Amino acid sequence: MIRKYSLIVISILVVGLLFYYIGWSFSPGSYGKAETYELNISEETLIEIINEVKSENNLDTNSFADYKNGHWFSIYFEYKDKNQIIHALIRPKNKKSTTFYFSAYKNKTDSGNWIDANEYFWWWKNSQAKKEFESRILNKIEQKTKTQVLNTD
Repeated sequence: MIRKYSLIVISILVVGLLFYYIGWSFSPGSYGKAETYELNISEETLIEIINEVKSENNLDTNSFADYKNGHWFSIYFEYKDKNQIIHALIRPKNKKSTTFYFSAYKNKTDSGNWIDANEYFWWWKNSQAKKEFESRILNKIEQKTKTQVLNTD
């Protein structure tokens, strides 16, 4: 009896994991596998802060230019010590909140081969790139965001 229930529970878990994997594999939208962060600041102010962080921390890149395309604002950073390009996006959620996306990264010398921030199904394979993005870029932006909010209050 216990064995029967164990098999049922294991079967349900396997089927659930299979459906989750299929849904994850066919992530909807252009940037379905991007890592998202919510920031309580307007899009215009966030763009200014990002440009400050890029120049202060030597994260500017000559390979790609930042641009706006429809609702998305694409931003590129460069880890010069690793010769790596980072693609991030921002999109306004409302007038006072913006979603910041870590979309992908690649080696600067590759002509393509972008690796999505959440390319791999198993989260630990993605965690190193996300942690580096958070420590080298996101945390600095969040610090300036907090300073900006304090100065406007």
